[in-house]
Amino acid sequence: MNGAGNRFAIFDARGTLDFQVSKEIVINFCAQNSAEMGGKGADQLIIIRDPKSKKSKVFMEIWNQKGFEVNACGNATRCVAWIYMQEAGCSSMVLETKAGLLCCKLDSNNKVTVDMGKPELEWKKIPLAKEMNTESLKIKFDLDNYKIIGSPSAVNMGNPHCIFFIKDFSDIDYKKIGARIEIHSIFPEQANIGFVKVINENQIQLKVWERGVGMTLACGTGACAAVVAAVRQKRVKNKVRVQVDGGELFIDWEKNSQHVLMTGPVELEHKKVLKNYF
Repeated sequence: MNGAGNRFAIFDARGTLDFQVSKEIVINFCAQNSAEMGGKGADQLIIIRDPKSKKSKVFMEIWNQKGFEVNACGNATRCVAWIYMQEAGCSSMVLETKAGLLCCKLDSNNKVTVDMGKPELEWKKIPLAKEMNTESLKIKFDLDNYKIIGSPSAVNMGNPHCIFFIKDFSDIDYKKIGARIEIHSIFPEQANIGFVKVINENQIQLKVWERGVGMTLACGTGACAAVVAAVRQKRVKNKVRVQVDGGELFIDWEKNSQHVLMTGPVELEHKKVLKNYF
C-alpha cells in the first residue's frame, strides 16, 4: 500500500505468535529492485499483529529500510487503519503502536484521519544531546560549502524531527544535507530532516529525509512535525495543506486539545500470498 506515495510492504500476522522477520528480509523487501514489491521497493515494512491493549483493534510493528524497528509512522497508520475498517465495515477504530494508541477515522472520500496526539517539544523528549530551545535550535551545522539554511525547529511526533525553513528547494542540496544532519551528534537517536517552503499561511511544501530510509514521496509524522514547527515560528495558521512529492496531506494542530490530526489518501496497490518464503 501507499499513503500519499509513502510506500509500505504490509504483512498480516494476526492470529499467529511465531511470525518474525529478520533484518535481511526487511532489507530485501524494501530494496528498490525487490521482486516481491514489483520492482518498486518500499519505504518501510509493516507487520499487523493482534492488539496488546484491550482498547485497540490491532498492533502495528514498523521496520525501516535498514532493518531497524521504529516507533511511529503516520502514513502507515492510515494504511493499516484502512485495512481494518474495510474488513470490519466501520468508520473508526483505535490502532496501537510503540508510540501509543491512535484514533483513526474513515471519511466518505476514502481518506483516513489519524489523531497523532500531542507533539513532544521538550529537548529531553526529542531527544537532544543537550538542553536548548527546540523552537529554534541555536546550533551551526557543519555543512562545508552548503548554503547556511538557518536555525531549525525540533519536534517529536513519536519519532524525532528537525525542520528547516527555506526559500526555494533549488537553493540547497537537501538530500546531502539531510543525510549529514540525520546523524549529527545533537540527535542521539538520529532524526528525520524536513525542509519546508511556506506557500502561504495555510499551505506549505515539504520534503523529508527519513531516518534510516532517505528521501521519500511523503512522511506523515514529518508533515505533522513541519506544521507544528511552522506554527511555533508563526509562519502558518494551525490548519495547513501540506504538499509532498507523492500527493497532499492535511494537518490540523487543534488549539484546544493540542492534538495533531492528519488526513490523507491511501491506496492498495496489490495483495499476494507468499508460500514457502519464510
